[in-house]
Amino acid sequence: MAIRLICGCLLALVLFDYLADAQYLYQPQQPQQPQQPQQPQQPQQPQQPQRPKQTEPFHSCEVEERYKIQCGAPSISASECEAINCCFDGRTCFYGKSVTLQCTKDAQFIVVVARDATLPNIDLESVTFLGGDQNCSPVGITSAFAIYQFPVTACGTVMMEEPGVIIYENRMSSSYEVSMGPYGYITRDSQYELLVQCRYIGTTVEALVIEVGLVPPPPPVVAPGPLRVELRLANGQCNVKGCVEEEVAYSSFYVDSDYPVTKVLRDPVYVEVRILERTDPNLVLTLGRCWATSNPYPHSLPQWDLLIDGCPYREDRYLTTLVPVDASSGLLYPTHHRRFIFKMFTFVATGGANPGKGGAADPEVMTPLKEKIYIHCEAAVCQPSLGNNCEPRCFRKRRDVAASMQSATRSETTVVSSQELHIVGPQMGIPTSFM
Repeated sequence: MAIRLICGCLLALVLFDYLADAQYLYQPQQPQQPQQPQQPQQPQQPQQPQRPKQTEPFHSCEVEERYKIQCGAPSISASECEAINCCFDGRTCFYGKSVTLQCTKDAQFIVVVARDATLPNIDLESVTFLGGDQNCSPVGITSAFAIYQFPVTACGTVMMEEPGVIIYENRMSSSYEVSMGPYGYITRDSQYELLVQCRYIGTTVEALVIEVGLVPPPPPVVAPGPLRVELRLANGQCNVKGCVEEEVAYSSFYVDSDYPVTKVLRDPVYVEVRILERTDPNLVLTLGRCWATSNPYPHSLPQWDLLIDGCPYREDRYLTTLVPVDASSGLLYPTHHRRFIFKMFTFVATGGANPGKGGAADPEVMTPLKEKIYIHCEAAVCQPSLGNNCEPRCFRKRRDVAASMQSATRSETTVVSSQELHIVGPQMGIPTSFM
C-alpha cells in the first residue's frame, strides 16, 4: 500500500505541474475550439437537453495542510483561484472538499474527487466513469483526493450537439457494500451519480457538474403504536467539550411537528421505547424483536433486524448499541424505558426484471432506495422474579437465551412503531463552472 501511495503521489505531482501550466495559460476570452474526433459515432440523440438547475454548492475549504493539492499556477490570485472553483488561503490556491471539474483548451476532462465530498466519505477506489477501461483510472491518488484526466472523446463520453454548442458528457458513480439479511438488503455507504459536462459554446468553454437523482422531501407520515407504549427518537446534541453523546442525546426528543426526521447514512439514530400511564415501579419493559421497514406496516417487506430477543442483531457489521437506563438517568421509573442506538441505513432494491432471463427478477441487480424507513419493536411488560430480572442475556448460547425468555412473565405484549425517518442523499460539494 505504501508503494502504491508513493507512486500515486509522484504521478500526481507530475500532473499538478501540468495542470498549473494549463490553467494559468488558459484565458477564458479566447479558448480554442477542441479538435473534432474523426467521424465520431453519433449517439442516440436524447430529447433536446436543457440546462439543469444546479443545487446550492457546499464547498468546504477546511483542508488539512498535508492534504492540500495545488490548483492553478503558483502566482495565481485569489479572484483567479475562485474563478476555477478552488480555495485560497492567502498564499496557495488548492482543491476543496468537493468534486471539481475543469475542461481544458486541448479538450481534456480533469476531475478531482475529494474523499470528504460526501457524508459518509467516498471510497475513492470505487469511483468509476462510463468507460471502465484502464485509461479511465486515476492518474494520481492520495488518501484524500483522486485525480482523473482523459480526453473528452474517451471513457465512454457521449457527444451531443445543440445550435452553437458542442457538449461532451460523462457519468461518474461510486459502488457500495450491501449487507444481506434473511428479509432484506441494506447499505450504509454513500452511493451517488454525477453528470460531468464540458460545453464548448462559440469562443467560450464551460464545465458543469450535475447531481443525479435528487429526492424531494416526502410528506409527513404518522404511524403510532396501538397500545400505550411509545417509540420515540432522541435529538440531544453535544455542545460542550468532553460531554458523552449517548448521555446528552436522550435529554430531548423529536416532537410530531419535526417529522419526517432526516438522516444521513451512518448517522446515529437514538431510539427510546417507554411505557405510558403506568406508575408501578416493579414493572420492567422488555423488548423482543426490533426491526426496520421501508413503509409504516410492521410486517411488510423488506425488513432489517436491529434487535433479536432484546439483543443486537449479530449479522449486522454495525452492531446496534444497547443504552443502560438506571437510577442515574433521572427518570422517575427507569425500568419503564429501553434505549438503543443504530447507524442509519437505506434499503436496497433487488430483482429488477431482466429480459435476458425471460422477464424474471435478477438478484444481481441491487439499487439503494434512498427513501424512508420506519422502526418497529415488540414490547412487553415483565414481572421480575427471584430467578429472572427481565434483562436480556446477550451473546450467550442459543439455548440459554431461549430459557431466559421462556422464564420471563410477559403479561402484555404489543408492537410499537416510529414515525418516518427520511434518508438524505450524500452531502456533496459541487462547483459551478470553469470558464
